Amino acid sequence: MPEGPIAARMREKLAEGLHPDRLEIEDDSARHAGHHHHGGVDARPGGESHFNLTIVAEAFEGQSRVARQRAVTALLAEELAGPVHALSIRALTPREV
Repeated sequence: MPEGPIAARMREKLAEGLHPDRLEIEDDSARHAGHHHHGGVDARPGGESHFNLTIVAEAFEGQSRVARQRAVTALLAEELAGPVHALSIRALTPREV
């Protein structure tokens, strides 16, 4: 399945900001279709609202799990403030793979 525009934008920002060895972005929106949360429906029509992210980057060396998550969410702040409702992050160094 081709990558949507939101996933492509996320991929571009993460590639530029962290220069990962591996970057996997999975649109998991279909699993959340029709779920209600805080008075609204979680998944957007057409998907791209829930993602699973695996990123392997040397940039994470010496960082705590929280620091790694903060680095990713800082790069994706615009997406997380808008179309992306949920993001599961697995951030590793090359030695942890």
